[in-house]
Amino acid sequence: MVPATHEITQLLQAWSAGDEAALEKLTPVVYAELNRTARRYMAGEGSPNTLQTTALINEVYLRLVDLRETSWQNRAQFFGMCAKLMRRILVDYARARRSQKRGGEVVHLPLDEALVVSRQPVADLLDLDNALRALAEVDERKSEVIELRFFGGLSMEESAEVLGVSLETVKRDWKLAKLWLLSRLREQKRHEP
Repeated sequence: MVPATHEITQLLQAWSAGDEAALEKLTPVVYAELNRTARRYMAGEGSPNTLQTTALINEVYLRLVDLRETSWQNRAQFFGMCAKLMRRILVDYARARRSQKRGGEVVHLPLDEALVVSRQPVADLLDLDNALRALAEVDERKSEVIELRFFGGLSMEESAEVLGVSLETVKRDWKLAKLWLLSRLREQKRHEP
């Protein structure tokens, strides 16, 4: 049985306070949620060379352990952080792959060697990351909405909770951010050699 949102929040807060039993109860729930999110992300990719969801989740877990001291406010904040971690992992891995393809020194990441980030060319994920960084300079919240929804798999409601804004604001930001990113990515493609 999946705990209710408030129970997950209580477990997160207990874990932050040092309760190891809370972590034991939380782990299967968090793993199931991250697995669902990673699978949803991977389903949007288009080639047989996808990053294995298990490896992505394991890497997120390893990084979450370093955040144990974080004072988690609620479930949405926690999964918002997971979204940021997934984005960083995927982008770091894409950069390492690009470096390797160019013959540069390979950055070793603690992911399985056989993993591939995307069914799309590595550059697509890096282009998206660059576009999200540019969007953050113009409107950080819209960039965060994309990160939460795309990388974290959060619903509109959960994204609104993480950001502390209304559902209508998230819907509007989602729509405008997608249009902005599409325009930016098209422009980047036109300027490629």
